[in-house]
Amino acid sequence: MKVFAGNSNRQLADAICNYLNLPVGKATVRRFADQEIFVEIQENVRGEDVFVIQSTSFPANDHLMELLIMIDAFRRSSAKRITAVLPYFGYARQDRKAGPRTPISAKLVANLITEAGADRVLTLDLHAGQIQGFFDIPTDNLFAVPILARDVKENYDVKNVMVVSPDVGGVVRARSLAKRIDCPLAIVDKRRERAGESEVMNVIGDVAGRDCLLIDDIVDSGGTLCNAAEALLKNGATSVTAYITHGVLSGGAVARITSSKLRELVITDSIQPTTAVQSAPNIRVVTTANLLGEAINRTALEESVSSLFD
Repeated sequence: MKVFAGNSNRQLADAICNYLNLPVGKATVRRFADQEIFVEIQENVRGEDVFVIQSTSFPANDHLMELLIMIDAFRRSSAKRITAVLPYFGYARQDRKAGPRTPISAKLVANLITEAGADRVLTLDLHAGQIQGFFDIPTDNLFAVPILARDVKENYDVKNVMVVSPDVGGVVRARSLAKRIDCPLAIVDKRRERAGESEVMNVIGDVAGRDCLLIDDIVDSGGTLCNAAEALLKNGATSVTAYITHGVLSGGAVARITSSKLRELVITDSIQPTTAVQSAPNIRVVTTANLLGEAINRTALEESVSSLFD
């Protein structure tokens, strides 16, 4: 097999290749003066099992086009099989019609990746599990919970921990972490008045005297987490830490997190951390390289991927 990477997250691609003991494939991904993307594969891939690592994070459209053009280049270079490895799948939050005359953009992106020539998709913590059904090709959705659970055990006394879902929709994910570390579960009930803003209304569960761990798949503006942290502390929580898979952290999110009452925000490297994220005193990054690397290896060897989470 050969592993290639676009420009969205070269650090993660390098770490994955280190785990696999393989070099990153030689490819040029650059732009013309008018910002058109040009891709050139600089080694033979005929008959190869090719994996393309690319998060469709900010700037989402540029990174998505890079991925599509790379897949097309591999298809036209006679690669035997092309697997799109998306540590972060952009547009996943548009997985249904939220109102009249609105798109289902996640389905559109799935169609684009399929039509470009991908044979498989490997991704991490999809915002909604049903997005797997948007693809008409095999799709493996990995889970970051084992990585986060290991980090919790290394940094907390789990006997005093309570896992908290920041909204009702995230209960399944929160329950999965709570089960792994054998601790109770609480829920923050919130009401969202406008897009990008949230108002915490109530905490379901007794969090008094507990170290609370908020668990979610995406942190964007950070407003939900900050509001949830305040509500939990008002209800007697000892401390509040957030464990999030995808650190989108757009706009003033880093400053908001830094000045919030969160003890710490732990994110994965599914999106390449910015300089602001790396210098923030209460934001920490854990790597998914070993998980993704092992999933890539098992896919190449036609072995079970789901057994990673047993």
